[in-house]
Amino acid sequence: MALSTFLFDLDGTLIDSIELILRSYRHTMRLHRGHEPPDDVWMTGLGTPLSVQFRHFTDDPAEIEAMVATYRAYNLAHHDELVRPYAGVVAAVQALRRPGRALGLVTSKMRSGALRGLQVAELADAFDVIVGSDEVTHPKPHPEPVLAALARLGAEPETAVFIGDSRHDIECGRAAGVKTAAVLWGPFDRSHLADLAPDYWLERPEDLSLLTTDN
Repeated sequence: MALSTFLFDLDGTLIDSIELILRSYRHTMRLHRGHEPPDDVWMTGLGTPLSVQFRHFTDDPAEIEAMVATYRAYNLAHHDELVRPYAGVVAAVQALRRPGRALGLVTSKMRSGALRGLQVAELADAFDVIVGSDEVTHPKPHPEPVLAALARLGAEPETAVFIGDSRHDIECGRAAGVKTAAVLWGPFDRSHLADLAPDYWLERPEDLSLLTTDN
């Protein structure tokens, strides 16, 4: 069946926010722990909510809440100066918008943060539905976020593809019963995702057109 529903991750897929993410992480760890663990510790959890990531450092709910607040305050203060859409992404996403197709955003960011990123990228009007981490009970890699997007769009899984850069995206899409597409212009390379065998490999944003060859 031809694909007609295109669901996207945000960070590392549409917007290059990796430097902002790592700076926010380092700042938070310095403030709350007095040192900076290696960046790859944080990158392993990229694509999951902040509360889940900080749970690797503490089991104290109050401390997790404080760390999330520190992270978000720094992230918000530096967001617009550091976040940019990946080259070619805006045009490639806009090219998908045609009658009979639906576009959705499925992100581990809260809805408000996702909207901020889309505005900076000039993609605020590109999506028919947005599912943030604050709108689901079980975030990625659980299938709930993708299933929620499909439900809001009235779309069937066999018509949909989830496009993302991280293992959590591919695992989420696979569990939801949709096709999966791994982008390689973000922070992760093919070797990081190969064992998950995504249905599509996208080397550059222009390759999004490959998902519509049967449409």
